[in-house]
Amino acid sequence: MSTARLSTLWVRELRSSQSQCLQRQLNQRAYLSSTTSAPICGGSGSCNVTGKSRLASSTSSPARSYSQGSAISRLAKSALSPGASAETYIAYGMTQKLFQACSSQADYQVPQASQKGVAVPTTESGEHLGTSESWWYKELGLVPTFSTWSQITFLHMYLLTVRLRALPNRESFQTYSRHLIDHFSHNAEHRMDDLHDIGSRSIRNKYLKDLFIQWRGIIAAYDEGLIKGDAVLGAAVWRNLWKAEATGPDGSELDWSKVAWVVAYMRRVTAQLARMDEADIVMELSGASGQESKIFGFSELDRKIVEASK
Repeated sequence: MSTARLSTLWVRELRSSQSQCLQRQLNQRAYLSSTTSAPICGGSGSCNVTGKSRLASSTSSPARSYSQGSAISRLAKSALSPGASAETYIAYGMTQKLFQACSSQADYQVPQASQKGVAVPTTESGEHLGTSESWWYKELGLVPTFSTWSQITFLHMYLLTVRLRALPNRESFQTYSRHLIDHFSHNAEHRMDDLHDIGSRSIRNKYLKDLFIQWRGIIAAYDEGLIKGDAVLGAAVWRNLWKAEATGPDGSELDWSKVAWVVAYMRRVTAQLARMDEADIVMELSGASGQESKIFGFSELDRKIVEASK
């Protein structure tokens, strides 16, 4: 990353994320010291820590000031060093914004979850059925459930992961990718508790472990598709988003042009991200530029490419 381009952004991210990251580390240590359960997420260490810590109310992070230009310059330079403590705080804040952009693409609501005594509608397989206006559901016919949200979020996280592999060093990539999956785990656990009434931590942890395994498989499947071609990538999309079903959610024969639409979407987004600087990606996806992002989301161009190939 360019020091000149990122110094101001980094300082802003430090202010907003340093205290959050430090507090989360304190919560994690308090939780791990009070339980012997194994961590979820295959060794990432922090994915299962979302409960309130007894230290949370008594410990606070020191306030710091980075008002001087020379201090900003030194801070930016130190953050370029792999493994620097500043890079951890920066990565935490940046990946939080990137994850929010991924998660919002297939966001959904379960109105009945907040209505006492009202049953939540379910699919034939027993999943809670939500509501959403996202084009992933309206245009592609996918069903707004927790599993669909997680798969669509994973797809966008994967597209960002491909771009993050171009970071200058391996340590930086590992830091950013670890924070990205940590944000997913915390958000997924919150959804289980808040929207789907899964109050048991042990059950949530079991689901989170399964999701982490799915994430690793998704990386391998989509990597293979990017290398071997659209047919292989389409097969991976079909397995993950449409659960390898030959019929759509309405019981009719699956419209394979919708699978091709997702493949075209992935190719376009990958190409756009490859041409952008890391700072510009964060600014655009977070909406900090003041304009709606044209990277993630519905694009008529993707549809036209599929229609032209028929």
